[in-house]
Amino acid sequence: MSLCEAEKTFILHGVEENFRIDGREREDYRPMEVEIGIISHAFGSARLRLANTDVLVAVKIEVDTPYPEKPSQGKLDFFVDCSANATPDFEGRGGEDLATGISNSLSDAYRSSKAFDLKKLCIMKGQKCWKLLVDILLLECGGNLYDAVSLAVKAALWNTRVPGVKSVGIDGKNVELNVSERLNDCVPLDVSGAPVMVTVCKIGEYCVVDPSAAEEKCSSAALVVAVSQGNITTVLQGSAGSLHPTTLMDSLGLGVEVANQLNIALMETLQSAPPHFDVGFLK
Repeated sequence: MSLCEAEKTFILHGVEENFRIDGREREDYRPMEVEIGIISHAFGSARLRLANTDVLVAVKIEVDTPYPEKPSQGKLDFFVDCSANATPDFEGRGGEDLATGISNSLSDAYRSSKAFDLKKLCIMKGQKCWKLLVDILLLECGGNLYDAVSLAVKAALWNTRVPGVKSVGIDGKNVELNVSERLNDCVPLDVSGAPVMVTVCKIGEYCVVDPSAAEEKCSSAALVVAVSQGNITTVLQGSAGSLHPTTLMDSLGLGVEVANQLNIALMETLQSAPPHFDVGFLK
C-alpha cells in the first residue's frame, strides 16, 4: 500500500484529534471474529478476522523425543506461511522475512514456563513427549498482523485436545505407547498464561493500538509487546524508528493494559461458545 502526502497528513491530524479515519479513538480495536474447531483433521484450530486481517491456525500433535537438556518437557514449534493472495507484498518470496519474524516472536513469547508449561506435554521423562506443531496461514493482511496471529494461536491452542495415554510399555530400548482413541480421554491444554501480543505504533506525537495498514505506513516507530498474566514476556521492535525513553515506557504500559483487556475478552468469548461456532468480540 502506498499513500500520498495528503493521505498521510489526514491520518496524522486524525490521530492528533483522537479521531482516526475509521472512527476509532487511539486505544480502540476494530471488531474481531473468531471461529474454533473448523479443521476436522487437526487436533485444534481457529480462524480469526480482525477487520481485513484474516488468520487461520491449525495445531497438529505427534510423539517425539524430548531435548536432552530438557528431558521432562514437550515441544512447541510455530510455522508461518504467507499466502501470496494476502497482499501484493507477498508475491514471490516477499513474505518469508515476515513469516520468520512472526514465528520467532511467538517462540520467544512462549518460552517462559509461566506462559506455557511444556512439562505437561511430557509422556516419559527423557524418552517420549508430545510435540505441538502450530501452523499459521496468513490469508489476508489488513494491518496489525502480530496481534491477530497471537490471538488466533491462543484460540487454536484452547481448542486443542491432547490424546490420553493409557499405558507405557518398555521393551529394551523401545518405548511403546498405548494411546486412547476415546475423545473423552483427551486432555485440554492450559492456555490461561498464553501470551497476547499488542502492537503500539507512534504516529506523530501519539501512540495508537491496532493500526490499520494505512496507519502502519504513517508510523515513525512501533513496538510489539507480548504479555502473559500481566507480565511482559518479550518486546519486538516493529519498525526502524526509535522512541524516547519516556514514550517507550508509556508504550509498554499501554501494551500491558490493552493486552490484559484483550485476553479477558478472548477467554470469556471462548469459554461461552461451543466449538464450530462463530463468535464475535470487541465489537
